[in-house]
Amino acid sequence: MKRLETLAIIAHDMGAIFEFLGLITLLPFLVVVVFGEWDMFLPMVSVPLTFGLLGLLISHIPRKEYVPQLSVALTAVALIWVAVALIGSFPFVLGMHMSWTDSIFESMSGWTGTGFSVIDNLDTTPKTLLFWRSFMQWLGGIGVIAFGIAMLSRSGLTQHQLYRAEGRSEDLMPNVVSTGRRMWVIYVFLTVVFTGMVMFAGIPLWDALNLVMVSLATGGFSLHNAGVSYYDNALLEILLIPVMLAGALPFKLYFLIYRGKIRPFLQDRVVWLILFLALAGSLIVTIDLHLFNGLPLETAVRQGFFCTVSGLTCCGLQNSNLQWIASPLIIISLLMMIGGAAGSTSGGIKANRVILGYEGLVWWFRRFFSRGRVIVPFRHEGRAIPRRISDVELSKNMLIIVLYVLTIFLATVISLHLAPTGFRTHQVIFEEISAMSNVGLGLGYLTPASPLPIKWVFIFLMWTGRLEIIPVLILAMGLIRGFEPRIKGK
Repeated sequence: MKRLETLAIIAHDMGAIFEFLGLITLLPFLVVVVFGEWDMFLPMVSVPLTFGLLGLLISHIPRKEYVPQLSVALTAVALIWVAVALIGSFPFVLGMHMSWTDSIFESMSGWTGTGFSVIDNLDTTPKTLLFWRSFMQWLGGIGVIAFGIAMLSRSGLTQHQLYRAEGRSEDLMPNVVSTGRRMWVIYVFLTVVFTGMVMFAGIPLWDALNLVMVSLATGGFSLHNAGVSYYDNALLEILLIPVMLAGALPFKLYFLIYRGKIRPFLQDRVVWLILFLALAGSLIVTIDLHLFNGLPLETAVRQGFFCTVSGLTCCGLQNSNLQWIASPLIIISLLMMIGGAAGSTSGGIKANRVILGYEGLVWWFRRFFSRGRVIVPFRHEGRAIPRRISDVELSKNMLIIVLYVLTIFLATVISLHLAPTGFRTHQVIFEEISAMSNVGLGLGYLTPASPLPIKWVFIFLMWTGRLEIIPVLILAMGLIRGFEPRIKGK
């Protein structure tokens, strides 16, 4: 397929989603009115205005009728995330006069649910922009595409392809549009309920709402320079842990609960793996902090459990500066790489891939030690999977994991050459993993004063990690080689 024809199909679907975003991004104007920050009106109006005009413009680009390839959907999603990051940066440029690099960094960190920030002083930042940061993470956490398909009834690309292209491959309901609408209802409901719960810690509604938005979205932006430590509230940290875990669990389970089916939730292996990793990882980190880092037991428990769960769920909120010995940082690095479940707001490789990789390894050894021509079936979720399918799926699964590790390795080598610092290698790797897994836990390597090349490395990692690598590669290859056509009706 010629590149311009491909881009025409992509533009049509991007336009439809941009029109939706133009409507939903009007919500932050409530904050402008409530707090009387009228000087933020023009910076904020730039977002819905740009989304709306761009959506109307490009959705009417003439296009031929092609049956879209999955590669086209992957390309569309990759470009959508670039576009929303660029448009989302406008309020920071216009409202705080930040550089374009810093503004795009902040926006990309917001939309991808990462949590790294390059704003010098959050305590003096206008409340409208603080809410805009939280709102970007809240929208980006569930997925721009997942929200967009809730408003679409017809598209050049199938909604199912768009949903799969964003790394959310689970079939929730036969009708994807219906799924998107119910997802919207469940997401809002959880936000409201958890906000009320967090207010029991004695913090104001404003703080509770923002913290729940970024925790449920596993984002990690905070309202203050000190992060969660600003509140010095152990009860608040305890109440935020289940919110972070809720964001890391697959949303299909909330649909089942919505339908009154509790047993599948209790029997889901991904849920048990995430809960096990959260508990086991927190205990190990806590013991390390107490015995080898010299922290008092109460402080070790408080920081160990909160930061470990925050890392595993890819939330990024932290109640410590993480200036620890290497071992607990390495453990949290591994948990950040794993991340939450597929079909959740979390990042990382995903717990589902870990389970599939383990099952594939067991299957491989069973086949290796089987006698004669005995056929050893591959079983997944209690079902025997045909060999031709299992070989392909296991290969794809391992490909994602290998590409993830390779990307971290290359990014670390580049960063160490671009900006040699006093940080040790494992500390740099920690922050690279944090960016790639869309976490946001930091040791101080990435700061507002970091060199521009380092910021762009992190921008690339956040974008690539949110899309789980493949769409970025498809976009690059498609721009170079083009896409194969498939005429409608053939």
